[in-house]
Amino acid sequence: MPKWGIEMTEGVVAEWMVAEGVPFKKGDLLALIETDKITNEIEAEADGMFPRLIAQQGNTYAVGELIAVLAGPDDQVSADEVDAFVAGFKPADTKVASKAGAASPPPATPEPEPAPQVAIADDANISPAARAFAQANGVDITALTGSGPNGRLTFQDVQQASLPPVAIGGGAAVDLTPVGNALGEVFASPLAKRLAVQHGVDLTGMTGTGPKGRIGKADVLAKVKPVEAPAVAPPAPAPAAVDFARPAAGSTEIVKMSPMRKAIAKALSHSKSTIPHFYLRSAVRIDAILGLRAQAKAATGEAPSINDYLVRACALALARHPDVNVQVHGDEIHRFASADIAVAVATDKGLITPIVKGADTLSVAAISRTVKALADKARTGKLQPDEFQGGSFSISNLGMFGIDQFDAIINPPQGAILAVGAGNRQPIEIGNALAFATIVQLSLSCDHRAIDGAVGADFMRTLKGLIEEPTLLVG
Repeated sequence: MPKWGIEMTEGVVAEWMVAEGVPFKKGDLLALIETDKITNEIEAEADGMFPRLIAQQGNTYAVGELIAVLAGPDDQVSADEVDAFVAGFKPADTKVASKAGAASPPPATPEPEPAPQVAIADDANISPAARAFAQANGVDITALTGSGPNGRLTFQDVQQASLPPVAIGGGAAVDLTPVGNALGEVFASPLAKRLAVQHGVDLTGMTGTGPKGRIGKADVLAKVKPVEAPAVAPPAPAPAAVDFARPAAGSTEIVKMSPMRKAIAKALSHSKSTIPHFYLRSAVRIDAILGLRAQAKAATGEAPSINDYLVRACALALARHPDVNVQVHGDEIHRFASADIAVAVATDKGLITPIVKGADTLSVAAISRTVKALADKARTGKLQPDEFQGGSFSISNLGMFGIDQFDAIINPPQGAILAVGAGNRQPIEIGNALAFATIVQLSLSCDHRAIDGAVGADFMRTLKGLIEEPTLLVG
């Protein structure tokens, strides 16, 4: 089981994309691995074959645990050889220093011979976790090429370099060097570089058809020589059929929590049991915003959503009330200079909150584009950790489901979250006359450790003014 990020301890093998015993090519998709928030695609970094798939789809495995046995594509591997390999396998030590700097507890097994000390320059392009592992295990990084941004050495790069080459059944060792690293400063997209390495295409001196001559996927594929199509691999064994019919009376269906659902349960249980919530509710008219949307649609053919205008209004209100734009960490309150607003998005695996960063500096149109892009990535499991971790405020909108009003649970360590209900036409008094207006019920959940009632109420008054007279929202 691979490791993404220091805090990852386990993953779920969501699906095997190759069959046991069937050769695959470099670049083929091998498996989908689910973590707390995202689904990671595992690509083959060399030609190979799995003589045995150990992990069962849908099951959870610890980082470093054996999930499959890898061999060369033409190796003749007996079942006895695989059994011996599995019996002698020892999981890699993936424990690194925690955020607080505390080292992982020592293993119960006898301590091995101390690794030779290696010197690593202070300005080396290497992550802190990778540096600690290299120094602890005597890994010389001078000849390594990193797979991280700008060639940065990651924990996995150094860990892999510390392991001997894998060879099963007498086959050649499999090269696990990340593809595309040898292309240096070639002006090409990452996908183009990957394809170039996979197909042996020399990009030196090539001018692409992209902007400013950038080499793209089509440019590389145009240089690839056609090859004979491989035989179609037999399909992977299908999982046991699941009967989704209504259970018989008196029976109980047991459904295991997904990693995302477990993370949500843990975070919100902690939030509700440890954070002193209080709620401030207000009814606001959104007719002015509906008018702005109509004008935008008439001018451009499309318009931001009501939620996009609310994100903009909240961002401006947070800029005026920094005591609400906070995170709470123990006995410390972190006040933010920019409004990084998390927007709740429902996916088929649970709720996730991608963040619109610096929303107070973005127009409504820019917020709309950002929210759409983040929501698409959230629903396909493509969000990066920095796109959903952190944030200084959250918005949860259930109005599209016809919910009139609700109270949301604070998303720690943030200090507040705004719950938005549906817009309903209601009779109200305006200027001593009866009129109809579209009313939305808002509910602000506040962490009383950091936000007092008067502070939250003042924020809600500003927010209501921005929504009902939204001339400032169109900047």
